[in-house]
Amino acid sequence: MSGSSLTPRLIEGIVRLGSALSFEQAPALLHFFTGVRVSAETVRRLTETAGTIQLARERAAVARLEQELPEPPPGPALQQLSADGAMVPLVGGVWAEVKTLAIGTVEPHASTGGPRARNISYVSRLADAASFGWQATLETQRRGTPTAGTVVAVMDGALWLQEFVDLQRPDAVRILDFAHAVEHLGVVAQAVFGPGTAAASEWLGMQAHTLRHGDPDDVIACLTALERDARLHVETVAVVARCHAYLAGRRNQIAYADCAAAGYPIGSGMVESANKLLVEARLKGSGMHWTRGNVNALLALRCLERNGRWDHEWSALWDAWRQQQRAHRSARRTARPTPPAPAIPDPPVASDTPVRPPRHKLVVNGKPTADHPWRTFSLRHAKS
Repeated sequence: MSGSSLTPRLIEGIVRLGSALSFEQAPALLHFFTGVRVSAETVRRLTETAGTIQLARERAAVARLEQELPEPPPGPALQQLSADGAMVPLVGGVWAEVKTLAIGTVEPHASTGGPRARNISYVSRLADAASFGWQATLETQRRGTPTAGTVVAVMDGALWLQEFVDLQRPDAVRILDFAHAVEHLGVVAQAVFGPGTAAASEWLGMQAHTLRHGDPDDVIACLTALERDARLHVETVAVVARCHAYLAGRRNQIAYADCAAAGYPIGSGMVESANKLLVEARLKGSGMHWTRGNVNALLALRCLERNGRWDHEWSALWDAWRQQQRAHRSARRTARPTPPAPAIPDPPVASDTPVRPPRHKLVVNGKPTADHPWRTFSLRHAKS
């Protein structure tokens, strides 16, 4: 069945399935629920078309924000921003990083009393850091990031992430993801004491506990002492030095005990989950390879679904789709060649040649007329 013979409701269902499942899986599920059969190619075409239209709508919305500068809605008392990247396969055997932002309202956990992000929404794009920051503004504006009481940015130490925070909320409380910091300490433990050894586990446990509940300067001092230990190989000292520079350079982001006391989250698990569920679950299937434009078309639809805004946005998306179809039809009609006008015969040309008088008919109804040679011959013969 072609897309032109489907109802609007079926097209919406196909697009929704195509954004959630592989294009090969969606037709069977559609047939099970509706009895309608479509090809995987139809699912792909409709899904990518809808996603491309949604991308255009969102870019236009960001442009309006920049031009009109509307007042953002009130934000929550405490909001968390966490961003990270995940690699996806592109056509040609190359890999590219999809950047994802997760925004959540921080509230005390019902059972533990510790901080927990709720009402999480996402922005996900295959883009450079500057373009991603520009596109994410639509969601941070909608979620009231500029007006939130306190914003905590829990992320790893990548430079582009700090530039992203500078753009969205320069005064945010910046926290290095605790698991990320411990991961760096784990590399030191294995280099100094040996991979998988009891000594490595014991040292890492002590440093992680101090980092989480005590003074981070004590951990930095321990790394400084290891860096000066003459018994270590040069390669091991280099590993320690990298971790020391990494944590010391982010000293104001690793005061985890103070953050916990203030009720701030110290983990970026919500964006790590988004990488798995929002990006990788759909874009890293067996044999999948994507063009850059189609990655973002699919991500735009998946964010609508995950953010709980599908029903709110689909009507406007469909109107834009129909308007685009009408514009294409009008353009095709305009581009059709004009049929040639019927040929007009040339007027007769004057000539000096005398025009012969019209000849009389010699046979009428199968009988010779009086002018027929036979009649003339008979008359002449009779007179002789």
